[in-house]
Amino acid sequence: MTQHWRFSTIALAFTVAGLMILVKLVEVQFAGPDRDFLLRQSDIYSGTWITVYPSRGHIYDRWGNLLAANEAVYQIGLDLEAVIDPAGIAYAVSLITDEEYDRVYQIASQEPGPDLRFPIIADYVPYDDVEKLDNLKRTLASLEARSEDQPIKSLHGLIFTPHLTRSYPEGDLASNVLGFFSRNGQGYYGVEEKYNELLSGEPTRVWVPEDPYQVEDLPEIPPGADIVLTIDREIQEMVEDILDKAVIHNGAEAGTIIILDPNSGEILSMAAYPRIDPNAYWKFDELISGTTPFNPAVSNAYEPGSVYKILTMAAAFDDGAVDLDTVFLDEGRIEIGGAEIKNWNQAAWGEQDMVGCLQHSLNVCLAWIATRLGPGSFYEYMLDFGIGHATGIDLAGEVSGRLKVPGDSDWYTADLGTNSFGQGVSVTPLQMVLAAAALANDGEIMAPHILRSLINNGHQYDPPPQLIATPITPETARTVTLMLATSLEDEASVALVPGYRLAGKTGTAEIPTPYGYTSAVTNTSFVGWGPADDPQFVVYIWLEKPTSSIWGSVVAAPIFRTVVERLVLLMNIPPDDIRLGAAVP
Repeated sequence: MTQHWRFSTIALAFTVAGLMILVKLVEVQFAGPDRDFLLRQSDIYSGTWITVYPSRGHIYDRWGNLLAANEAVYQIGLDLEAVIDPAGIAYAVSLITDEEYDRVYQIASQEPGPDLRFPIIADYVPYDDVEKLDNLKRTLASLEARSEDQPIKSLHGLIFTPHLTRSYPEGDLASNVLGFFSRNGQGYYGVEEKYNELLSGEPTRVWVPEDPYQVEDLPEIPPGADIVLTIDREIQEMVEDILDKAVIHNGAEAGTIIILDPNSGEILSMAAYPRIDPNAYWKFDELISGTTPFNPAVSNAYEPGSVYKILTMAAAFDDGAVDLDTVFLDEGRIEIGGAEIKNWNQAAWGEQDMVGCLQHSLNVCLAWIATRLGPGSFYEYMLDFGIGHATGIDLAGEVSGRLKVPGDSDWYTADLGTNSFGQGVSVTPLQMVLAAAALANDGEIMAPHILRSLINNGHQYDPPPQLIATPITPETARTVTLMLATSLEDEASVALVPGYRLAGKTGTAEIPTPYGYTSAVTNTSFVGWGPADDPQFVVYIWLEKPTSSIWGSVVAAPIFRTVVERLVLLMNIPPDDIRLGAAVP
């Protein structure tokens, strides 16, 4: 009897305890004070909050050709609880992708646990590779019998999760302008960096379950803004082809070509050699040395040499220091601030008018012209041309160059003479082409820009052209343009293109070193525009340290001709006689 009572008491105790637990479970599940807290705690371990970035905006050329887009790639993961054949998974994945067998096998062989169930074995895998793996997985799953010596028995446990990555369908075309978007979610260089926030759009935080089987479709997020560039794909491809061949043919270290519309400031082409393929941006250091900027057109300042003489001559004409009747007696040398300046061939050229000074590229004559201007007027004009400060172009990485002016601690009177012919002053190729654009556009400099249109949330914005400076009068611009056209024609320059009157100037620049200037290695350049009576383009060419010749007239001038011969066709500019004849009523 006593024993029966004991069993009854124990049974009753267990029943009461069970009922209490049941009541507590109901209370916690539906109404208890700890319900919300416990649910929040369970959520912490069931998934995570992540920031989802919208589809990145596309980048197009001025005619709608796609230059930067997004493509679907895949992350390959594992459900370790479902893995049957770790060796087979490692074999298949290593065979179809670039992943190493040993690493995949090690991951697939792990025991699942609370903190380890869904490891990642590969990412950024293209669709074609995932399709092969998925087809193989389905085929193996459908087999009723498997051979013992079969290397892959099962791919159970493989999980494929799609996501987007940046792609550049044209490879390295205009890559120095585009920059690249890295896998860490940041744009670098060029347009990708400058317009990163607009292209990226507004990110959204969402909750993602730890179990990939429970992941639902993410909410629809508006994509980033699309950008239309001023670049013309056909012109860009043509220029890059010419530049690549020219650099190799002339044994140069690098090269840059810019084509600008002087009437609007639009960049039609901006080519650089070497370039990278942004689809494999991680090979940057292999393809471009540490001394070469990603986009030298805006990031490399150098001493331009004789192309700079057009600015000195324009300033002098605008100021009234010289005119077309001015004659200079060139005795082969001139002293300014204690420094002796000589011509490029060490010779004296005798009496020369201003056209002759430009045609023969006489350092002595240009230095004399600078003294007639005087330091105050000379440097005021140079600053108005944009020398010494950034242009403000909408590309990342622009540098300002350097123009020493009176009052600077390192400026000397001798600098007035050397600066007059492009020595002792540093510019970027973009600064130089923009300054030349003032001569091609009746004295006006339009803001350089790479953005033609911005398309965001269904709205299109087209920024209007902006006038940023008027360093010289229209009369001065036309006079110097005519002088340069005459100069090219008088010397029968190889830069000339039959049927088109062009204006331009060669440049040969010695390179400064810690021990002075070297004449054995130079930077060669050419700046030109046309048609001379109504310029539609300005072309700037710069080859660094060519080994075929040290002279811009030999290296850069023929490149200008080749570019313009094709450019006038792509821009649909008829020869002068047809164009001017058609203009007559």
